[in-house]
Amino acid sequence: MSSATRTTATEPSAPAPVRARRGAARLIDPGLAAAAGVLLYLSFPPRPLWWLALPAFALLGHVLYRRRPRAAFGLGLLAGLGFMLPLLVWTGEEVGPVPWLALATAEALLIALGCLGVALTTRVPLWPVWGAAVWVAAEAVRARAPFGGFPWGKIAFGQADGVFLPLAAVGGTPLLSFAVVLCGFGLYAVLRQLREGRRRPLVAALTVLVPVAGALAARPLVDDGPEDGTATAAVIQGNVPRAGFDFNAQRRAVLDNHAKRTVQLANDVRAGRVPKPDFVVWPENSSDLDPYAEADAYAVIDNAVKAIGVPVSIGSVVAPTTGPLRNTQILWDPRRGPVATYDKRHIQPFGEYIPMRSVARVFSSDVDRVRRDFGPGKVPGVFTMSGTRVGLVTCYEAAFDDAVRDTVRAGAQVISVPSNNATFGRSEMTYQQLAMSRVRAVEHSRSVLVPVTSGVSAVIRPDGEIVRQTKMFTPDALVETIPLRSSVTPATRLGAWPEYALIALAAVGLGWSAAFTARARRRTP
Repeated sequence: MSSATRTTATEPSAPAPVRARRGAARLIDPGLAAAAGVLLYLSFPPRPLWWLALPAFALLGHVLYRRRPRAAFGLGLLAGLGFMLPLLVWTGEEVGPVPWLALATAEALLIALGCLGVALTTRVPLWPVWGAAVWVAAEAVRARAPFGGFPWGKIAFGQADGVFLPLAAVGGTPLLSFAVVLCGFGLYAVLRQLREGRRRPLVAALTVLVPVAGALAARPLVDDGPEDGTATAAVIQGNVPRAGFDFNAQRRAVLDNHAKRTVQLANDVRAGRVPKPDFVVWPENSSDLDPYAEADAYAVIDNAVKAIGVPVSIGSVVAPTTGPLRNTQILWDPRRGPVATYDKRHIQPFGEYIPMRSVARVFSSDVDRVRRDFGPGKVPGVFTMSGTRVGLVTCYEAAFDDAVRDTVRAGAQVISVPSNNATFGRSEMTYQQLAMSRVRAVEHSRSVLVPVTSGVSAVIRPDGEIVRQTKMFTPDALVETIPLRSSVTPATRLGAWPEYALIALAAVGLGWSAAFTARARRRTP
Protein backbone atom coordinates (compact mmCIF):
# COMPACT_ATOMS: atom_id res chain seq x y z
CA MET A 1 0.00 0.00 0.00
CA SER A 2 1.23 3.50 -0.72
CA SER A 3 2.38 5.67 2.16
CA ALA A 4 -0.25 8.22 1.13
CA THR A 5 -3.02 5.94 2.35
CA ARG A 6 -1.28 4.68 5.50
CA THR A 7 -0.09 7.92 7.10
CA THR A 8 -2.15 10.26 9.22
CA ALA A 9 0.16 13.22 8.79
CA THR A 10 -1.14 16.37 7.12
CA GLU A 11 0.65 17.12 3.87
CA PRO A 12 0.79 20.37 1.90
CA SER A 13 -1.22 20.55 -1.27
CA ALA A 14 0.61 19.29 -4.33
CA PRO A 15 0.46 20.18 -8.02
CA ALA A 16 -2.27 18.47 -10.05
CA PRO A 17 0.03 15.88 -11.75
CA VAL A 18 1.37 14.80 -8.34
CA ARG A 19 -2.14 14.54 -6.90
CA ALA A 20 -3.15 12.43 -9.92
CA ARG A 21 -0.25 10.06 -9.32
CA ARG A 22 -1.23 9.76 -5.67
CA GLY A 23 -4.83 9.07 -6.65
CA ALA A 24 -3.68 6.27 -8.93
CA ALA A 25 -1.48 4.90 -6.14
CA ARG A 26 -4.54 4.65 -3.88
CA LEU A 27 -5.96 2.11 -6.33
CA ILE A 28 -2.95 -0.19 -6.09
CA ASP A 29 -3.77 -1.86 -2.78
CA PRO A 30 -7.47 -2.38 -3.58
CA GLY A 31 -6.36 -3.97 -6.85
CA LEU A 32 -3.87 -6.18 -5.02
CA ALA A 33 -6.55 -7.21 -2.51
CA ALA A 34 -8.92 -8.24 -5.30
CA ALA A 35 -6.02 -10.02 -7.05
CA ALA A 36 -5.28 -11.98 -3.86
CA GLY A 37 -8.89 -13.20 -3.87
CA VAL A 38 -8.68 -14.22 -7.53
CA LEU A 39 -5.46 -16.13 -6.85
CA LEU A 40 -7.22 -18.01 -4.05
CA TYR A 41 -9.99 -18.93 -6.48
CA LEU A 42 -7.45 -20.11 -9.06
CA SER A 43 -5.80 -22.32 -6.41
CA PHE A 44 -9.00 -24.40 -6.20
CA PRO A 45 -10.01 -27.34 -8.42
CA PRO A 46 -10.35 -28.23 -11.19
CA ARG A 47 -6.98 -26.45 -11.52
CA PRO A 48 -4.07 -28.24 -9.76
CA LEU A 49 -2.62 -24.85 -8.81
CA TRP A 50 -2.76 -25.27 -5.02
CA TRP A 51 0.49 -23.32 -4.61
CA LEU A 52 -1.20 -20.09 -5.76
CA ALA A 53 -2.65 -19.83 -2.26
CA LEU A 54 0.82 -18.91 -0.98
CA PRO A 55 1.33 -15.76 -3.09
CA ALA A 56 -2.35 -14.95 -2.50
CA PHE A 57 -1.81 -14.74 1.25
CA ALA A 58 1.52 -12.98 0.77
CA LEU A 59 -0.36 -10.29 -1.19
CA LEU A 60 -3.10 -10.19 1.41
CA GLY A 61 -0.50 -9.81 4.14
CA HIS A 62 0.97 -6.85 2.25
CA VAL A 63 -2.30 -4.97 1.89
CA LEU A 64 -3.43 -5.67 5.48
CA TYR A 65 -0.14 -4.92 7.24
CA ARG A 66 -0.63 -2.15 9.87
CA ARG A 67 -3.89 -1.18 8.21
CA ARG A 68 -6.59 0.70 10.08
CA PRO A 69 -9.72 -1.36 10.82
CA ARG A 70 -12.07 0.34 8.35
CA ALA A 71 -9.57 0.14 5.51
CA ALA A 72 -8.75 -3.48 6.40
CA PHE A 73 -12.43 -4.40 6.29
CA GLY A 74 -12.84 -2.78 2.87
CA LEU A 75 -9.75 -4.44 1.44
CA GLY A 76 -10.83 -7.76 2.96
CA LEU A 77 -14.22 -7.37 1.30
CA LEU A 78 -12.52 -6.89 -2.08
CA ALA A 79 -10.40 -9.99 -1.48
CA GLY A 80 -13.48 -11.94 -0.41
CA LEU A 81 -15.43 -10.92 -3.50
CA GLY A 82 -12.45 -11.74 -5.74
CA PHE A 83 -12.44 -15.19 -4.17
CA MET A 84 -16.10 -16.03 -3.66
CA LEU A 85 -17.74 -14.54 -6.75
CA PRO A 86 -15.97 -16.88 -9.21
CA LEU A 87 -15.78 -19.79 -6.76
CA LEU A 88 -19.55 -19.88 -6.18
CA VAL A 89 -20.81 -18.88 -9.62
CA TRP A 90 -22.34 -22.36 -9.98
CA THR A 91 -24.94 -21.49 -7.32
CA GLY A 92 -26.70 -19.35 -9.93
CA GLU A 93 -26.57 -22.02 -12.63
CA GLU A 94 -30.33 -22.47 -12.88
CA VAL A 95 -31.82 -19.82 -10.61
CA GLY A 96 -30.14 -16.67 -11.89
CA PRO A 97 -27.60 -14.28 -10.40
CA VAL A 98 -29.46 -13.11 -7.28
CA PRO A 99 -28.80 -16.17 -5.06
CA TRP A 100 -25.20 -16.35 -6.30
CA LEU A 101 -24.50 -12.68 -5.61
CA ALA A 102 -26.22 -12.80 -2.22
CA LEU A 103 -24.30 -15.88 -1.05
CA ALA A 104 -20.95 -14.68 -2.39
CA THR A 105 -21.41 -11.28 -0.77
CA ALA A 106 -22.41 -12.78 2.58
CA GLU A 107 -19.33 -15.01 2.57
CA ALA A 108 -17.13 -12.10 1.47
CA LEU A 109 -18.39 -10.00 4.38
CA LEU A 110 -17.38 -12.73 6.83
CA ILE A 111 -13.97 -12.93 5.14
CA ALA A 112 -13.70 -9.12 5.49
CA LEU A 113 -14.26 -9.42 9.24
CA GLY A 114 -11.48 -11.99 9.39
CA CYS A 115 -9.18 -9.67 7.42
CA LEU A 116 -9.92 -6.88 9.87
CA GLY A 117 -8.74 -9.20 12.64
CA VAL A 118 -5.62 -10.11 10.65
CA ALA A 119 -4.78 -6.43 10.23
CA LEU A 120 -5.02 -5.90 13.99
CA THR A 121 -2.56 -8.72 14.68
CA THR A 122 0.08 -7.21 12.36
CA ARG A 123 0.84 -4.65 15.09
CA VAL A 124 2.51 -7.24 17.34
CA PRO A 125 5.49 -9.62 16.97
CA LEU A 126 4.94 -12.99 15.31
CA TRP A 127 1.95 -11.57 13.48
CA PRO A 128 1.86 -14.30 10.76
CA VAL A 129 1.04 -16.84 13.49
CA TRP A 130 -1.75 -14.76 15.01
CA GLY A 131 -3.04 -13.69 11.57
CA ALA A 132 -3.25 -17.28 10.30
CA ALA A 133 -5.11 -18.29 13.46
CA VAL A 134 -7.57 -15.42 12.95
CA TRP A 135 -8.20 -16.64 9.38
CA VAL A 136 -9.02 -20.14 10.70
CA ALA A 137 -11.30 -18.63 13.34
CA ALA A 138 -13.14 -16.78 10.56
CA GLU A 139 -13.48 -20.06 8.64
CA ALA A 140 -14.94 -21.64 11.79
CA VAL A 141 -17.57 -18.89 11.90
CA ARG A 142 -18.40 -19.36 8.21
CA ALA A 143 -18.83 -23.09 8.83
CA ARG A 144 -21.47 -22.44 11.49
CA ALA A 145 -23.38 -19.27 10.63
CA PRO A 146 -25.76 -18.19 9.31
CA PHE A 147 -28.31 -21.00 8.85
CA GLY A 148 -25.93 -23.71 9.99
CA GLY A 149 -22.97 -22.36 8.05
CA PHE A 150 -21.44 -22.74 4.61
CA PRO A 151 -17.86 -24.12 4.77
CA TRP A 152 -17.34 -23.98 0.98
CA GLY A 153 -14.09 -22.18 0.21
CA LYS A 154 -12.12 -23.42 3.22
CA ILE A 155 -8.49 -23.05 2.20
CA ALA A 156 -7.94 -26.71 3.09
CA PHE A 157 -10.31 -27.80 0.32
CA GLY A 158 -8.00 -26.31 -2.32
CA GLN A 159 -5.02 -28.37 -1.13
CA ALA A 160 -5.89 -31.90 -2.28
CA ASP A 161 -2.82 -31.91 -4.57
CA GLY A 162 -0.59 -29.88 -2.25
CA VAL A 163 2.43 -30.65 -0.11
CA PHE A 164 0.56 -29.61 3.04
CA LEU A 165 -2.16 -32.27 2.66
CA PRO A 166 -0.71 -34.75 5.24
CA LEU A 167 -1.42 -32.18 7.98
CA ALA A 168 -5.12 -33.00 7.51
CA ALA A 169 -4.40 -36.33 9.23
CA VAL A 170 -2.89 -34.47 12.21
CA GLY A 171 -5.38 -31.70 12.91
CA GLY A 172 -8.06 -31.89 10.23
CA THR A 173 -9.00 -29.09 7.86
CA PRO A 174 -8.37 -26.31 10.45
CA LEU A 175 -4.69 -27.24 10.80
CA LEU A 176 -4.32 -27.65 7.04
CA SER A 177 -5.80 -24.21 6.41
CA PHE A 178 -3.63 -22.72 9.19
CA ALA A 179 -0.43 -24.09 7.66
CA VAL A 180 -1.17 -22.70 4.21
CA VAL A 181 -2.15 -19.25 5.49
CA LEU A 182 0.82 -19.12 7.87
CA CYS A 183 3.21 -19.99 5.07
CA GLY A 184 1.76 -17.27 2.82
CA PHE A 185 1.87 -14.59 5.51
CA GLY A 186 5.37 -15.78 6.43
CA LEU A 187 6.56 -15.28 2.86
CA TYR A 188 5.46 -11.65 3.02
CA ALA A 189 7.09 -11.19 6.44
CA VAL A 190 10.41 -12.53 5.10
CA LEU A 191 10.29 -10.29 2.03
CA ARG A 192 9.41 -7.28 4.16
CA GLN A 193 12.29 -7.83 6.53
CA LEU A 194 14.73 -8.29 3.66
CA ARG A 195 13.45 -5.10 2.08
CA GLU A 196 14.00 -3.27 5.36
CA GLY A 197 17.60 -4.41 5.37
CA ARG A 198 17.42 -7.13 8.02
CA ARG A 199 19.92 -9.74 6.88
CA ARG A 200 18.78 -12.52 9.19
CA PRO A 201 14.98 -12.64 9.25
CA LEU A 202 15.14 -15.97 11.09
CA VAL A 203 11.87 -15.75 13.00
CA ALA A 204 9.93 -14.78 9.88
CA ALA A 205 11.60 -17.58 7.94
CA LEU A 206 10.46 -20.09 10.54
CA THR A 207 6.82 -19.22 9.78
CA VAL A 208 7.51 -20.55 6.28
CA LEU A 209 9.73 -23.48 7.18
CA VAL A 210 7.76 -24.91 10.11
CA PRO A 211 4.53 -25.61 8.14
CA VAL A 212 6.52 -27.27 5.36
CA ALA A 213 8.54 -29.33 7.83
CA GLY A 214 5.37 -30.28 9.67
CA ALA A 215 3.76 -31.50 6.45
CA LEU A 216 6.80 -33.61 5.62
CA ALA A 217 6.87 -35.05 9.15
CA ALA A 218 3.17 -35.98 8.87
CA ARG A 219 3.61 -38.02 5.70
CA PRO A 220 3.88 -41.38 7.55
CA LEU A 221 0.28 -40.84 8.70
CA VAL A 222 -0.86 -41.06 5.06
CA ASP A 223 -1.27 -44.79 4.57
CA ASP A 224 -3.49 -46.75 2.19
CA GLY A 225 -2.58 -50.23 3.43
CA PRO A 226 -5.49 -52.66 4.02
CA GLU A 227 -5.71 -53.07 7.80
CA ASP A 228 -8.93 -55.12 7.62
CA GLY A 229 -8.46 -56.73 4.25
CA THR A 230 -10.12 -55.44 1.10
CA ALA A 231 -13.57 -55.18 -0.44
CA THR A 232 -14.73 -54.80 -4.01
CA ALA A 233 -17.09 -51.86 -4.35
CA ALA A 234 -19.18 -50.67 -7.29
CA VAL A 235 -20.10 -47.01 -7.81
CA ILE A 236 -23.10 -46.43 -10.09
CA GLN A 237 -23.59 -43.25 -12.11
CA GLY A 238 -26.87 -43.56 -13.98
CA ASN A 239 -26.94 -40.03 -15.44
CA VAL A 240 -29.97 -37.76 -15.84
CA PRO A 241 -31.98 -37.20 -19.01
CA ARG A 242 -31.45 -33.43 -18.86
CA ALA A 243 -29.18 -31.22 -16.78
CA GLY A 244 -30.62 -28.39 -14.77
CA PHE A 245 -32.80 -27.46 -11.84
CA ASP A 246 -35.82 -29.33 -13.21
CA PHE A 247 -34.10 -32.70 -13.25
CA ASN A 248 -36.42 -33.64 -10.36
CA ALA A 249 -39.33 -33.51 -12.81
CA GLN A 250 -37.67 -36.51 -14.49
CA ARG A 251 -37.66 -38.62 -11.36
CA ARG A 252 -38.77 -41.89 -12.93
CA ALA A 253 -36.24 -41.55 -15.77
CA VAL A 254 -33.42 -40.97 -13.26
CA LEU A 255 -34.45 -44.04 -11.27
CA ASP A 256 -34.68 -46.14 -14.42
CA ASN A 257 -31.20 -45.00 -15.49
CA HIS A 258 -29.61 -46.16 -12.26
CA ALA A 259 -31.52 -49.42 -12.21
CA LYS A 260 -30.60 -50.05 -15.86
CA ARG A 261 -26.89 -49.39 -15.25
CA THR A 262 -26.95 -51.74 -12.24
CA VAL A 263 -28.56 -54.51 -14.30
CA GLN A 264 -25.94 -53.92 -17.00
CA LEU A 265 -23.24 -54.31 -14.35
CA ALA A 266 -24.85 -57.59 -13.29
CA ASN A 267 -24.69 -58.80 -16.90
CA ASP A 268 -21.03 -57.78 -17.12
CA VAL A 269 -20.31 -59.75 -13.93
CA ARG A 270 -22.00 -62.87 -15.29
CA ALA A 271 -20.04 -62.52 -18.53
CA GLY A 272 -16.77 -62.26 -16.60
CA ARG A 273 -15.98 -58.78 -17.86
CA VAL A 274 -15.74 -57.31 -14.34
CA PRO A 275 -15.41 -58.88 -10.88
CA LYS A 276 -18.51 -59.21 -8.77
CA PRO A 277 -18.71 -56.39 -6.21
CA ASP A 278 -19.30 -57.03 -2.52
CA PHE A 279 -21.64 -54.04 -2.40
CA VAL A 280 -22.94 -51.22 -4.61
CA VAL A 281 -23.56 -47.53 -3.91
CA TRP A 282 -26.01 -45.31 -5.81
CA PRO A 283 -26.02 -41.50 -5.68
CA GLU A 284 -28.15 -39.08 -3.73
CA ASN A 285 -31.56 -38.62 -5.45
CA SER A 286 -31.09 -41.73 -7.57
CA SER A 287 -34.69 -42.49 -6.62
CA ASP A 288 -36.69 -39.37 -5.86
CA LEU A 289 -39.74 -41.61 -5.97
CA ASP A 290 -40.39 -42.85 -2.44
CA PRO A 291 -40.17 -46.66 -2.65
CA TYR A 292 -42.05 -47.01 0.63
CA ALA A 293 -45.05 -45.20 -0.87
CA GLU A 294 -44.84 -46.13 -4.58
CA ALA A 295 -44.98 -49.81 -5.43
CA ASP A 296 -43.65 -49.25 -8.93
CA ALA A 297 -40.46 -47.58 -7.66
CA TYR A 298 -40.04 -50.36 -5.10
CA ALA A 299 -40.25 -52.99 -7.84
CA VAL A 300 -37.71 -51.22 -10.09
CA ILE A 301 -35.17 -50.95 -7.27
CA ASP A 302 -35.79 -54.46 -5.98
CA ASN A 303 -35.32 -56.00 -9.43
CA ALA A 304 -32.02 -54.17 -9.95
CA VAL A 305 -30.71 -55.18 -6.51
CA LYS A 306 -31.70 -58.80 -7.04
CA ALA A 307 -29.99 -58.75 -10.43
CA ILE A 308 -26.64 -57.72 -8.94
CA GLY A 309 -27.22 -59.95 -5.89
CA VAL A 310 -25.42 -57.80 -3.27
CA PRO A 311 -26.46 -55.03 -0.88
CA VAL A 312 -27.03 -51.63 -2.51
CA SER A 313 -27.22 -48.19 -0.90
CA ILE A 314 -30.04 -46.24 -2.59
CA GLY A 315 -30.40 -42.45 -2.45
CA SER A 316 -34.08 -41.58 -2.11
CA VAL A 317 -36.51 -38.88 -1.05
CA VAL A 318 -38.83 -40.27 1.61
CA ALA A 319 -42.15 -38.45 2.01
CA PRO A 320 -43.87 -39.25 5.34
CA THR A 321 -47.58 -38.56 5.53
CA THR A 322 -46.82 -35.81 8.06
CA GLY A 323 -43.76 -33.76 8.82
CA PRO A 324 -40.83 -32.80 6.60
CA LEU A 325 -39.35 -34.74 3.73
CA ARG A 326 -36.23 -36.84 4.30
CA ASN A 327 -33.14 -37.05 2.12
CA THR A 328 -32.51 -40.71 2.86
CA GLN A 329 -30.01 -43.41 2.04
CA ILE A 330 -31.68 -46.84 2.09
CA LEU A 331 -29.75 -50.08 2.57
CA TRP A 332 -31.41 -52.53 0.18
CA ASP A 333 -30.74 -56.24 0.62
CA PRO A 334 -31.31 -58.54 -2.38
CA ARG A 335 -33.33 -60.97 -0.25
CA ARG A 336 -34.95 -58.82 2.44
CA GLY A 337 -35.47 -55.51 0.65
CA PRO A 338 -34.95 -52.25 2.54
CA VAL A 339 -33.41 -53.00 5.93
CA ALA A 340 -31.85 -49.73 7.21
CA THR A 341 -31.86 -46.00 6.53
CA TYR A 342 -29.76 -42.90 7.07
CA ASP A 343 -31.28 -39.40 6.95
CA LYS A 344 -29.02 -36.56 5.85
CA ARG A 345 -28.16 -34.44 8.89
CA HIS A 346 -26.75 -31.23 7.36
CA ILE A 347 -29.46 -30.12 4.97
CA GLN A 348 -28.93 -27.26 2.57
CA PRO A 349 -30.60 -23.90 3.33
CA PHE A 350 -32.44 -22.41 0.34
CA GLY A 351 -32.01 -25.76 -1.42
CA GLU A 352 -33.60 -28.40 0.79
CA TYR A 353 -35.40 -26.02 3.10
CA ILE A 354 -36.22 -22.32 2.96
CA PRO A 355 -35.44 -20.27 6.06
CA MET A 356 -37.43 -17.04 6.30
CA ARG A 357 -39.45 -18.04 3.25
CA SER A 358 -41.54 -14.86 3.07
CA VAL A 359 -38.41 -12.70 3.10
CA ALA A 360 -36.55 -14.89 0.60
CA ARG A 361 -39.53 -14.75 -1.78
CA VAL A 362 -39.03 -10.98 -2.12
CA PHE A 363 -35.64 -11.61 -3.76
CA SER A 364 -36.48 -14.69 -5.82
CA SER A 365 -39.68 -16.58 -6.58
CA ASP A 366 -37.55 -19.69 -7.11
CA VAL A 367 -37.83 -20.40 -3.38
CA ASP A 368 -41.31 -21.74 -4.09
CA ARG A 369 -39.78 -24.57 -6.10
CA VAL A 370 -39.10 -26.07 -2.66
CA ARG A 371 -42.76 -26.66 -1.81
CA ARG A 372 -42.12 -28.89 1.20
CA ASP A 373 -39.05 -28.51 3.40
CA PHE A 374 -36.70 -31.33 4.24
CA GLY A 375 -35.90 -32.15 7.86
CA PRO A 376 -32.49 -33.19 9.22
CA GLY A 377 -31.57 -36.60 10.55
CA LYS A 378 -30.16 -37.01 14.04
CA VAL A 379 -27.54 -39.79 14.05
CA PRO A 380 -24.57 -40.82 11.87
CA GLY A 381 -25.24 -43.48 9.27
CA VAL A 382 -23.12 -46.64 8.93
CA PHE A 383 -24.42 -49.55 6.82
CA THR A 384 -22.99 -53.05 7.19
CA MET A 385 -22.76 -54.22 3.58
CA SER A 386 -21.43 -57.77 3.06
CA GLY A 387 -19.38 -57.41 6.22
CA THR A 388 -17.98 -53.95 5.36
CA ARG A 389 -19.01 -50.97 7.47
CA VAL A 390 -19.80 -48.18 5.00
CA GLY A 391 -20.29 -44.69 6.43
CA LEU A 392 -22.72 -42.30 4.71
CA VAL A 393 -21.94 -38.60 4.23
CA THR A 394 -24.52 -37.21 1.84
CA CYS A 395 -23.33 -34.57 -0.66
CA TYR A 396 -23.33 -31.16 1.12
CA GLU A 397 -22.31 -32.88 4.37
CA ALA A 398 -18.80 -33.54 3.04
CA ALA A 399 -18.01 -29.86 3.66
CA PHE A 400 -18.70 -30.20 7.41
CA ASP A 401 -15.94 -31.55 9.63
CA ASP A 402 -18.26 -33.00 12.25
CA ALA A 403 -20.44 -34.92 9.78
CA VAL A 404 -17.51 -36.90 8.38
CA ARG A 405 -15.72 -37.30 11.69
CA ASP A 406 -18.81 -38.62 13.51
CA THR A 407 -19.34 -41.20 10.78
CA VAL A 408 -15.79 -42.54 11.09
CA ARG A 409 -16.05 -42.56 14.89
CA ALA A 410 -19.26 -44.58 14.50
CA GLY A 411 -17.18 -47.38 12.96
CA ALA A 412 -17.02 -46.68 9.22
CA GLN A 413 -14.23 -48.56 7.43
CA VAL A 414 -15.14 -46.85 4.14
CA ILE A 415 -16.84 -43.52 3.49
CA SER A 416 -19.48 -43.06 0.80
CA VAL A 417 -20.37 -39.53 -0.36
CA PRO A 418 -23.52 -39.98 -2.49
CA SER A 419 -24.18 -36.72 -4.32
CA ASN A 420 -26.38 -35.08 -6.90
CA ASN A 421 -24.70 -32.37 -8.98
CA ALA A 422 -27.12 -32.40 -11.93
CA THR A 423 -28.58 -29.07 -10.82
CA PHE A 424 -25.22 -27.39 -11.43
CA GLY A 425 -24.59 -28.63 -14.96
CA ARG A 426 -20.98 -28.76 -16.11
CA SER A 427 -19.77 -26.18 -13.61
CA GLU A 428 -16.73 -26.50 -11.34
CA MET A 429 -18.92 -27.47 -8.40
CA THR A 430 -18.46 -31.23 -8.89
CA TYR A 431 -14.65 -30.86 -8.92
CA GLN A 432 -14.67 -28.66 -5.82
CA GLN A 433 -16.73 -31.26 -3.99
CA LEU A 434 -14.52 -34.10 -5.24
CA ALA A 435 -11.49 -32.31 -3.77
CA MET A 436 -13.27 -32.19 -0.39
CA SER A 437 -13.63 -35.97 -0.51
CA ARG A 438 -9.92 -36.35 -1.28
CA VAL A 439 -9.04 -34.23 1.76
CA ARG A 440 -11.45 -36.28 3.91
CA ALA A 441 -9.79 -39.51 2.74
CA VAL A 442 -6.43 -38.34 4.10
CA GLU A 443 -7.94 -36.69 7.18
CA HIS A 444 -9.50 -39.96 8.36
CA SER A 445 -7.38 -42.53 6.45
CA ARG A 446 -10.38 -44.07 4.70
CA SER A 447 -11.23 -45.00 1.14
CA VAL A 448 -13.94 -42.70 -0.17
CA LEU A 449 -16.57 -43.65 -2.74
CA VAL A 450 -18.28 -40.78 -4.57
CA PRO A 451 -21.40 -41.90 -6.49
CA VAL A 452 -22.90 -38.94 -8.37
CA THR A 453 -25.98 -38.81 -10.60
CA SER A 454 -24.25 -37.10 -13.51
CA GLY A 455 -20.55 -36.71 -12.68
CA VAL A 456 -17.87 -36.79 -11.59
CA SER A 457 -18.15 -40.10 -9.70
CA ALA A 458 -14.92 -41.50 -8.28
CA VAL A 459 -13.09 -44.02 -6.12
CA ILE A 460 -10.51 -42.45 -3.80
CA ARG A 461 -7.91 -44.32 -1.78
CA PRO A 462 -6.99 -43.35 1.81
CA ASP A 463 -3.96 -41.39 0.55
CA GLY A 464 -6.26 -39.07 -1.43
CA GLU A 465 -5.45 -40.56 -4.84
CA ILE A 466 -8.31 -40.91 -7.32
CA VAL A 467 -7.94 -44.38 -8.84
CA ARG A 468 -11.12 -44.40 -10.94
CA GLN A 469 -13.48 -41.68 -12.09
CA THR A 470 -16.27 -41.13 -14.61
CA LYS A 471 -16.90 -38.46 -17.20
CA MET A 472 -19.69 -35.94 -16.71
CA PHE A 473 -23.19 -36.87 -17.84
CA THR A 474 -22.11 -40.38 -18.83
CA PRO A 475 -23.70 -43.58 -17.45
CA ASP A 476 -20.99 -45.70 -15.90
CA ALA A 477 -20.11 -48.22 -13.21
CA LEU A 478 -16.79 -48.11 -11.39
CA VAL A 479 -15.74 -51.44 -9.88
CA GLU A 480 -12.65 -51.29 -7.71
CA THR A 481 -11.03 -53.24 -4.88
CA ILE A 482 -10.41 -50.88 -1.97
CA PRO A 483 -8.49 -51.21 1.31
CA LEU A 484 -10.50 -51.40 4.51
CA ARG A 485 -9.17 -49.51 7.53
CA SER A 486 -10.33 -49.15 11.12
CA SER A 487 -7.49 -47.28 12.87
CA VAL A 488 -8.09 -43.60 13.56
CA THR A 489 -5.81 -40.70 12.72
CA PRO A 490 -4.87 -38.01 15.26
CA ALA A 491 -7.35 -35.74 13.45
CA THR A 492 -10.19 -38.21 14.00
CA ARG A 493 -9.21 -38.74 17.63
CA LEU A 494 -8.74 -35.05 18.46
CA GLY A 495 -11.98 -33.96 16.80
CA ALA A 496 -12.63 -30.23 17.00
CA TRP A 497 -9.87 -29.54 19.55
CA PRO A 498 -7.28 -28.34 16.96
CA GLU A 499 -9.84 -25.82 15.72
CA TYR A 500 -10.61 -24.70 19.27
CA ALA A 501 -6.87 -24.32 19.96
CA LEU A 502 -6.42 -22.14 16.87
CA ILE A 503 -9.42 -20.01 17.86
CA ALA A 504 -7.80 -19.54 21.28
CA LEU A 505 -4.55 -18.61 19.54
CA ALA A 506 -6.44 -16.02 17.51
CA ALA A 507 -7.92 -14.61 20.71
CA VAL A 508 -4.44 -14.32 22.24
CA GLY A 509 -3.17 -12.46 19.19
CA LEU A 510 -6.10 -10.06 19.14
CA GLY A 511 -5.83 -9.52 22.88
CA TRP A 512 -2.12 -8.77 22.60
CA SER A 513 -2.84 -6.34 19.77
CA ALA A 514 -5.49 -4.56 21.84
CA ALA A 515 -3.10 -4.24 24.79
CA PHE A 516 -0.29 -3.03 22.53
CA THR A 517 -2.55 -0.37 20.99
CA ALA A 518 -3.79 0.78 24.39
CA ARG A 519 -0.22 1.19 25.68
CA ALA A 520 0.77 3.11 22.56
CA ARG A 521 -2.14 5.50 23.03
CA ARG A 522 -1.23 6.10 26.67
CA ARG A 523 2.33 6.99 25.66
CA THR A 524 1.17 9.43 23.01
CA PRO A 525 1.20 12.98 24.44
